[in-house]
Amino acid sequence: MVAAVAFDDVSCAFGPVLAVDRVSLEVREGEFFTLLGPSGSGKTTCLRMIGGFQFPTRGRVLIHGADATRRPPYERDVNTVFQDYALFPHMNVRDNIAYGLMVRGVGKAERYRRADEMLELVHLPGSGARRPAELSGGQRQRVALARALINRPRVLLLDEPLGALDLKLRESMQVELKALQRQVGITFVFVTHDQQEALSMSDRVCVFDRGRVEQTGTPEEIYDRPATRFVAGFVGTGNLLEGAQAQRLAGVDSAVMLRAERIAIEPRRAGGVPGVVKEVEYLGAFIRYIVDAGDGVELLVNAARREFERGAEVTLTWPEAACHRVPEARA
Repeated sequence: MVAAVAFDDVSCAFGPVLAVDRVSLEVREGEFFTLLGPSGSGKTTCLRMIGGFQFPTRGRVLIHGADATRRPPYERDVNTVFQDYALFPHMNVRDNIAYGLMVRGVGKAERYRRADEMLELVHLPGSGARRPAELSGGQRQRVALARALINRPRVLLLDEPLGALDLKLRESMQVELKALQRQVGITFVFVTHDQQEALSMSDRVCVFDRGRVEQTGTPEEIYDRPATRFVAGFVGTGNLLEGAQAQRLAGVDSAVMLRAERIAIEPRRAGGVPGVVKEVEYLGAFIRYIVDAGDGVELLVNAARREFERGAEVTLTWPEAACHRVPEARA
């Protein structure tokens, strides 16, 4: 099957700065594909190259098998939802959504009919006469989605569209956005620096660092089997053990990742790894302990209940399979 989007050895430089460094990847037709990484990692530059807002300095960008490397945005069957939504403040919601159809010369009755269909799709029926300033952040985001979808693109690009929302609304919109993607059945390419967003919404995740792809895989693969030390440290909360620490605590001579929730904590007893609780953090859904395991090693432990206080002597245990070997360096 031809990929919806493919990068073939793509690089992009801004003067002496190499923002994207020889990236090759494929986005499958109809999947929710997320580009995840810290600020400056190259993910947004990649999104801009898919949309035609930035051209690569080497390599090719393919959209549904066709070379789109030098095509302008209007010649690509893609659309973009930006972080600030970019709605026209002087237009009402219906005209904002229908703008792309107006540019294409679609008659007023037809474009309004389709705009109202889009409002139904994003759960804002009857809101067409309102102005963007009268809407909440979540409602403006839905309008931006409707405007991007009305032209029926084969690929929708989303540049951190949830970044301006508060936590509760962001979590709610994650569910709605994934449900919408399934309903319309088109390819979503989503950019975020938020691990939780990436893991909860995506079919596959591509992790970036310093302009290069560190790992591409399902959320489970990225979380449970990180391919590099960067991925192990960036995605989720865990303990990266190396050298003598890995040998003493995990019995291996390579770096390993031990996730905080895989560690059991109990009162001091024989066996296991002895430790002393240094800090206790209440994080709502769970308790995080910072445990001094000796020789300068501090382990993060996530537990369901608060059973220990600072200074408590404890024992830590975990199944052997919880320790995932991590390559020492990126290939």
